[in-house]
Amino acid sequence: MRRFIVCLWLLLVLCLRTGFCSDELRFFLRSDPRTFNPAMVADESSLTIRYLTGGVLVRLNRDTQKLEPELARSWTVSRDGRTITFLLRAGIRFCDGTPFTAQDVKYTMEQLMDPALHAPLGDAFRSGTGKVVASVQAPDKVAITFPAPVAGLDKLFDQVAIVSWQATKKEAVTLGPFYVSEYKPGSYVYLRKNPNYWKHDASGRQLPYIDAIRLEIQPNRDIELMRFTRNEIHLINSLDADYFDRLARLSPEKVHDAGPSLDSEQVWFNQVPTAPIPAYKREWFQSRNFRLAISSAINRQDLCKVVFKGHAQPAMGPISPANKFWFDSRLRPVPLDTGKALELLRQDGFRFSGDRLQDSAGHTVEFSIVTNSGNRAREAMATMIQQDLRAIGVTVNVVTLDFPSLIQRIGESFDYEAALLGFVNDELDPDAQMNVWLSSSEEHQWNPKQPVPATAWEAEIDRLMRAQASSMDDPTRKKYFDRVQEIVSDQAPFIYLVNRNALAAVSLSVEGAKTVPLRPQTFWNVEYLKLAVRQASNGR
Repeated sequence: MRRFIVCLWLLLVLCLRTGFCSDELRFFLRSDPRTFNPAMVADESSLTIRYLTGGVLVRLNRDTQKLEPELARSWTVSRDGRTITFLLRAGIRFCDGTPFTAQDVKYTMEQLMDPALHAPLGDAFRSGTGKVVASVQAPDKVAITFPAPVAGLDKLFDQVAIVSWQATKKEAVTLGPFYVSEYKPGSYVYLRKNPNYWKHDASGRQLPYIDAIRLEIQPNRDIELMRFTRNEIHLINSLDADYFDRLARLSPEKVHDAGPSLDSEQVWFNQVPTAPIPAYKREWFQSRNFRLAISSAINRQDLCKVVFKGHAQPAMGPISPANKFWFDSRLRPVPLDTGKALELLRQDGFRFSGDRLQDSAGHTVEFSIVTNSGNRAREAMATMIQQDLRAIGVTVNVVTLDFPSLIQRIGESFDYEAALLGFVNDELDPDAQMNVWLSSSEEHQWNPKQPVPATAWEAEIDRLMRAQASSMDDPTRKKYFDRVQEIVSDQAPFIYLVNRNALAAVSLSVEGAKTVPLRPQTFWNVEYLKLAVRQASNGR
């Protein structure tokens, strides 16, 4: 009895010293989740909860970037790319104890593709006119047929959390390692271990190792950093360069730089024919030589060093080198070369008048770059680009706008000249970028919703993107998409600047964590994470 009391007392002391007990993982969400319905997820907080609670048929391993079986023990895709058939694992139950069968998969896909629901995730599966048909062929076998081929079809199921067709409170009944136990808006989301989770480790122990996860809702990053340094939370899934370096000075062993992320930062020029900008400026922006000249005059290495403190890499194109399969390794970053920039401008009739560049009609070369206010990194990049372009006689005015106003300018009124923004990429497959590259798309930022391609190279990108989407052979698709990347590099509709590094912080009490470039960077293998009590007790 005395030994038991002493152990209990030590455990209590440990909890008080660290701010948490050993079986509860803690970290922050930056905002309240907008939904617990896995089909309707469109924000980062809801995505985090879906990842931690949702059971999926297949899972993309965030480290190897290979697809692995989960609830499905195997799967096949038909030759025409229209049908995928899953064989399901036996004996799996939802967290409420009800059995998992093919009927649950059928129900999930019907809900996902219901036009009345408008599920964001459903858009990735829409391959043509007609219905998606899910048919139960046996209790452990289900086939899903699409009206047209879907490129990378099996990988799309990484995001599809299976919902129970029997449960009344469907959002609370999960197949993943955790389920939502409690939600207090503005304060926290509490997840508990799924008692029926199907996975076991090599020794036969049921996973996950951790009993609970407390997700505190806190948008203030200074508070997040302070709480982490006090050992009150276990991890920070994403850090910017300033916070990373501040934490590195205090606890270098806790910070992790996983190298380039999938995300990119870029500048583009407004080429919309009806945009309220002077015609002579539109003519500049539509010139390949002008775009390449501006690109050659930007010092990307300095952007990485100064703005991102060395935690970024010069970007090479639309795909980051973090994307192991789809990145075109033949591409190289655009080096700083003011001589090349001036030669390209000379070919287009530009000349100096004093220290100012003018076009052939005598117009001084001056344009504005819009970016979102409050984003210190983008504001700093815009200022450095302003300084770089001064060296070739170009005047740049930096305009910062609140995000809603910025989106209205670049997506509705088109009342802007150039923009500096970033693309957040969660998907490896290039099919996820169809909305960017097709000239008819609303997200074809430099000149959206074209009735017909405005240029021959855009028509070629349209052809190549459709070709890769219709092929079921990944090496063939890569050949097509490599060519897209090379055209983009040659034409520079986007002037790619940097790929930010994936930066994170993990407490030494967390065992099994490995930071990777793909989201979620720190807890992608959450079922295998352990909290080591002994580390907190020896002062770490």
